[in-house]
Amino acid sequence: MTDYLDFVRLERPGSPNTYLVAPEGLCQSATPDAAPPVFDKSERGLFSTLAELIAQERRWIDVQADPEQYRFKFVAKTPLLGFKDDVDIMIFPANPETNGGESGTTLAIYSRSRVGHSDLGANRKRVAALLEKLITK
Repeated sequence: MTDYLDFVRLERPGSPNTYLVAPEGLCQSATPDAAPPVFDKSERGLFSTLAELIAQERRWIDVQADPEQYRFKFVAKTPLLGFKDDVDIMIFPANPETNGGESGTTLAIYSRSRVGHSDLGANRKRVAALLEKLITK
């Protein structure tokens, strides 16, 4: 079993080489850079769509997925120099009081560089591009 990132206990470094999309209140010690959209899909449906999109990316490697927990974890290699960035995704109901995504489904995404102080916006661009594909799919 893979150890997935604990978004609730996530602590971000002081360097600007990370990007976090999460609903307000999910992370106790980390402030998100942006709020996620709410999708009109079930958790399973959003998981399937994400699995398809992730599989299409040839620079996203070492993909680990848990269809029971609706989690992904993978390494994204940057195009120019091949730096490795770690990405974690968790899917859950937009309204925690409902079960099965009846009021929509949302997600949390955390992308961070392994090396360097600045990523020149690579993590933000990666997450924004993935969200745009999800919204239009």
